[in-house]
Amino acid sequence: MSKPLSDRIALVTGASRGIGHATALALAKAGAHVVAIARTEGGLQELYDEIVKAGGSATGVPLDLKDYDAIDRLGLTLNERYGRLDVLVANAGLLGALSPMSHVEPKVFEDVMAVNVTANYRLIRSLDPLLQKSDAGRAVFLTSGAAWTPMAYWGPYSVSKAAVELMARIYAAETATTKLRVNVFNPGPIRTRMRATAMPGEDPMTLDTPENAAQKIVDLCLPGYAETGTLYNYRVKKFLSWTPPG
Repeated sequence: MSKPLSDRIALVTGASRGIGHATALALAKAGAHVVAIARTEGGLQELYDEIVKAGGSATGVPLDLKDYDAIDRLGLTLNERYGRLDVLVANAGLLGALSPMSHVEPKVFEDVMAVNVTANYRLIRSLDPLLQKSDAGRAVFLTSGAAWTPMAYWGPYSVSKAAVELMARIYAAETATTKLRVNVFNPGPIRTRMRATAMPGEDPMTLDTPENAAQKIVDLCLPGYAETGTLYNYRVKKFLSWTPPG
């Protein structure tokens, strides 16, 4: 079996379940050593066991992404241990409350922004020097169609994902002349716990699986993927242009 990510170091946030879990496992199967980030130690242990069973290797790091000092320490630890980072998959996110904006509690809004936006900025700040040390650094940020459509009751989540997309575009522009490639991935409706929470009446068996979406994310992480600043919409299986209408 081909292992295109052999000897690469890949970090995945929100790796204990859903798309993050599936992506971490897929990256490990492709040969990468996976640094898996999540709040739940039990979920990380399950992922570790699956990766080892598949013949891969991983390091589980229990970490709350609202602990920004811990994110800074993470960068220092990775530098001491590996001296570089080849892949970053910024997957972790909170849905928050689905309610009118005027009814959203400040704590809920702040938590969604803290995890979905600020934590990703702190990851960029902490990990960019390590990604720059790679001969083919790759960063993939997960987004949602909610970032493009002003849907009622999805305020905090939609705002946060719109911010993540713009942040990724800025990061891609700033690193365009380097070996680092920065892209965005929109999985669309996927059979996950977050989707079930948001759409409780939906039949999950009508949705695609995290495992299938993860395979495309891995493609964006390969050393041979040369594009930067792109947005891939998994649901329609194509790249979308960010260029505003003229």
